[in-house]
Amino acid sequence: MTELQETSVPVARPGGLRGLYARFQHLVHELGKFGTVGAISFAVDFGIFNALLFADVHPLLAATISMVVAATVAFVGNRFWTWRDRERTNLRREYTLYFLFNLVGLGIALVCLWFSHYVLGAMWPFFEGKLADNIAKNLVGMALGTMFRFWSYRQIVFKKREADPA
Repeated sequence: MTELQETSVPVARPGGLRGLYARFQHLVHELGKFGTVGAISFAVDFGIFNALLFADVHPLLAATISMVVAATVAFVGNRFWTWRDRERTNLRREYTLYFLFNLVGLGIALVCLWFSHYVLGAMWPFFEGKLADNIAKNLVGMALGTMFRFWSYRQIVFKKREADPA
């Protein structure tokens, strides 16, 4: 056998679920932290949104106010916990990008709420109620917005440190 053949020994890797978890362990932990921060932010958003709805504030204005407050809570949690290991850039840059992407997420939720309340509500009055507004904003809109926000925060706002080429 030549030296080249001797050095190419296969490395054993765990298989099954354990191997899959080992491969994506860092992503699973990030998703867990992101989800925890999101759950806290959701509670803030849900509480403010419903308090404003029951105070007879217009649903779109109530959603905007509650989501801005919740986004601030989420920024602090994500910056200092979820992605604390990521490279720190200018706080103004991170905050600005974060809120720009939150505006897109807000837009996604508002479109879902608008569609449910005004388009579906014009055909079926049920969709003009508080329950339907909550489902449209807090389930459908949030699910779609959260997928977009996770991707954008991870890839753009809190970028991973680049490996040193040297």
